[in-house]
Amino acid sequence: MLDLSGLALTLMERRLLARPAVGGVILFARNYRSKAQLKKLIAEIRKCNNSILIAVDQEGGRVQRFRDDFLTLPALFRIGELARTDLEKGCMMARSSAWVMASELRAVGVDFSFAPVLDLFSVNSNVIGDRGFSDDPELAIILASEYINGMHEAGMAATGKHFPGHGTVTGDSHLELPVDRRTFDQIKKKDLKVFAQTVNLVDAIMPAHVLYPEVDALSAGFSTYWLQQVLRKDLNFRGVIFSDDLTMLATESSGGIERRAQLALDAGCEMILVCNDTKSAMRVADFLEAVNLGESERLGQMVGRTFFELDNLYESERWQIESKVIYEFCSQEEFKNE
Repeated sequence: MLDLSGLALTLMERRLLARPAVGGVILFARNYRSKAQLKKLIAEIRKCNNSILIAVDQEGGRVQRFRDDFLTLPALFRIGELARTDLEKGCMMARSSAWVMASELRAVGVDFSFAPVLDLFSVNSNVIGDRGFSDDPELAIILASEYINGMHEAGMAATGKHFPGHGTVTGDSHLELPVDRRTFDQIKKKDLKVFAQTVNLVDAIMPAHVLYPEVDALSAGFSTYWLQQVLRKDLNFRGVIFSDDLTMLATESSGGIERRAQLALDAGCEMILVCNDTKSAMRVADFLEAVNLGESERLGQMVGRTFFELDNLYESERWQIESKVIYEFCSQEEFKNE
């Protein structure tokens, strides 16, 4: 899975998308100007590769790639704060936020958002922070379950991230390799608990580029222990495993981009992300085509299952009710400067 440079495809990108090793595209804010432009871009992508998966990070709060003319979505922690005072309203907000997010994306042709974040909130983590529902695993499990169900109601697969938990460490894996020095039992009782209780609901998991040296010598995204023993065997996960972006600085010490791709695949990742570096994406495509690994059948479950025409979606009773609730929630005074 790779990214694109702008609002329309370049000739080089058209050629790259048509390659057999390329199975997905992740879109960013730079790829969006309007819904009409976005739908045209997605149509162009699918002309190059009609089986390609199209994804985005549309979590809400500070991580929402499509903003203008899309409904503003709350950060998951704000939903968690609501749930602390009124659990029923918090659950409804989680489900509604997920449904409106997923429905609007499906209406423009995006297959799925990499959501929800299952990491726990911590004041120590700037990179996760309010992207997580709560610092309480039990509350995070309840709200994540509602959120996942809301995505499924809109026909969108859900991806839990960043396994087994990125919320406790201070480091940002985009910039460095974060290190979590807790024991496995400490992680199991807190961060991992959220994944363990939602693993049968999500369709995919994205591991963290975080090192847990008391557990394994390799970071989770490259670790057969975390992905094969804990996730597949102990938790009995049967969905897709996506790597996080292999160009993050957290991965550099593991070797060249081909080596990182091999480590991720060996650990159990079925689709690897290579973003913001076209040359590296081309090198990984060369590598994958040379080793001819084939495609995981599980990836088919990430295809969007419901399609809405935008006008029909916006005219629907559910959209009008739930989008109003989300709009009013995000318009509260304490959220305006976020």
